[in-house]
Amino acid sequence: QVQLVESGGGLVQAGGSLGLSCAVSGRPFGMYTMAWFRQAPGEDHEIVARISASGSYTDYADPVKGRFSISRDNAKSTVFLQMNSLKPEDTAVYTCAAGTTWTTSSYTYVYWGQGTQVTVSS
Repeated sequence: QVQLVESGGGLVQAGGSLGLSCAVSGRPFGMYTMAWFRQAPGEDHEIVARISASGSYTDYADPVKGRFSISRDNAKSTVFLQMNSLKPEDTAVYTCAAGTTWTTSSYTYVYWGQGTQVTVSS
């Protein structure tokens, strides 16, 4: 059983920064592609960023390029999302996910955290 637990969400003013963490337990962390998704009210899940199992490759959705940074610490089984220059439209529930393929589709990620709320005020 793989468990993912996010932390670090909250309320921030536009232009501010937040860092999210996702601790993974239950399986060798280093075998998984990790991703952060977000879902705003009434919207579908949207991939924000992904990182390969080794950490060598990262990819970002266009709306967050240059502002967000994904990283991982395989020794600590944790993936991070640093969010800078936040905008009100970044407001959403952010969820980390683990999968075994390098894709952007939420359907291919097998394990999911419970999500953490990020609210950006204008």
